[in-house]
Parts: sequence; C-alpha cells; structure tokens
Amino acid sequence: MITALLILHGLAAVALLGAITHQALAAAARQDIRRRSFFARFRVTDGALYSNAVVVLFVLVGAMGAILYPQYRITVRPMLQTMDLRAANGVFELKEHFSALALVLLPAYWATWRQSASDYATARKWLTWILAGLVWWNFVIGQLLAAIKGLVL
Repeated sequence: MITALLILHGLAAVALLGAITHQALAAAARQDIRRRSFFARFRVTDGALYSNAVVVLFVLVGAMGAILYPQYRITVRPMLQTMDLRAANGVFELKEHFSALALVLLPAYWATWRQSASDYATARKWLTWILAGLVWWNFVIGQLLAAIKGLVL
C-alpha cells in the first residue's frame, strides 16, 4: 500500500512540476507571437489555465505526502541518523518548511491568477516563480531521499 501511494505521490508531483514550470515560463514571457518557434509558442500559452490545476495538484501531492510522512519518520529518518547522513536529513527538514511556505503562498498565488492580466502581472509572475522554485526543490529532494533509501536497502 505504501509503495503504491509513494508511486502515485511521485506521479502527481511530476504533473505538478510540469504545470507550474509551464505556467512560470508563460508568466515570464513577453507576449510576442510573431516568432513561430516551438519555444515561442510554448511560452505564450495562457498561464491562467494552469492555476486551478496547480492548486489541486499541490493539495493532492501534499495530502499524499502527509499520509506517507509517518512511514518516513519510522523507516527512513532513523536510517539516515544511523548512517550519520545529517545533510540528507537536514534537506528533508527544509523540504517540510518549504512545503508549508508554499501552502501559505497558494491562496495569494491563486487569487492573482483570478484577476485581470494587467492588474497583478508582477505579483503573479513572482508568486508563480517562487512557488515553482519551492516545488522544484521539494521534487528533487524527495527523489534524492527515495534514491538514498533504495540504495541502502
């Protein structure tokens, strides 16, 4: 059961990562459609279409992470402490804090994407980029810790 939930957690995290990255690039792009390259079209997508998906995916990934968290505390954390991998344990602690920070930013992020494009463009761009950075950090650290646990056992 835990393994299946961990796989679903990872797949949902990949979907969240893709959505927030796509939206962050769209928020930072100039809306110049004259260039017809793949990357130009990729950046000029309507970023507002991703806001609901990002919020739902973030809450879903967070809920699955909360369900998996006791298993991490029982299995992985003692192993990291026994092997004196303090850095790995520390980055996971940062991951927890960054998740909480992102959860606090989520309502402001969602509200800025609900407003008209010109009113909150700067706030929208920065909130999206901050949230994207936090999601990327959490994804990479989660994958590294899963790899450490897999290599040891």
